Amino acid sequence: MLLEVKHLNAGYGFLQILRDVSLTVDTGEYVCLVGPNGAGKSTTLRTIAGMLSPMSGEILFNGESIGGLAGNKVARKGIAFVSEEMNLFVNMTVKENLAMGAYTIKDKNIQRDRLDFVFELFPRLVERRNQLAGTMSGGERKMLAIGRGLMSNPTLLLVDEPSFGLAPQLTENVFQSLDTLVKQGMTIMLVEQNVTKTLAVTDRGYVLENGRIGLSGKSSDLACDAHVRKVFLGV
Repeated sequence: MLLEVKHLNAGYGFLQILRDVSLTVDTGEYVCLVGPNGAGKSTTLRTIAGMLSPMSGEILFNGESIGGLAGNKVARKGIAFVSEEMNLFVNMTVKENLAMGAYTIKDKNIQRDRLDFVFELFPRLVERRNQLAGTMSGGERKMLAIGRGLMSNPTLLLVDEPSFGLAPQLTENVFQSLDTLVKQGMTIMLVEQNVTKTLAVTDRGYVLENGRIGLSGKSSDLACDAHVRKVFLGV
């Protein structure tokens, strides 16, 4: 198992958000975490990525405990986190932002290979490579954020709300890019507000409500579940 989260409790200061959360992601899987706003989806990703320290519980990556490690150390283990906020360097160019994503890689040849890979995945970034990130459209910034995450050649990609604030066509483009990555062998854990789309493209899913895992299973089964359809799909 690539990622194992066991009985995770986490939050902000004295405010506990996650309660006894357990989940797994195997190599090559495309797994989603869905739920209402405030359920703790982003908190889960942030804790796995080392942005938050768990209150208790265990996070294992490739069998190694990473719970409580700082974000830069988690990244060196092979986990890339693309946050909803993207956290781009807005006064730097596209190419400079991508270079920052490869800071854990010392071999220049590998850096060039990763840059070629990202540019092949997102041709728009080739056109914008000398443009300041802060002047790009929302969809282009999403592509850049994902591309920067891929520059570190991660084993696991955590993606938080990639469609947030995007027009439908740009959303489709981002989802197509993620699908391409999965077909190429990338392991992805996705948090996304578009439940219908998410369950249609992922392999397995977890439903998080009030900081707890309420349901889990194949995404196709969750899409047919009466509770999921009523609460999240409105049918």
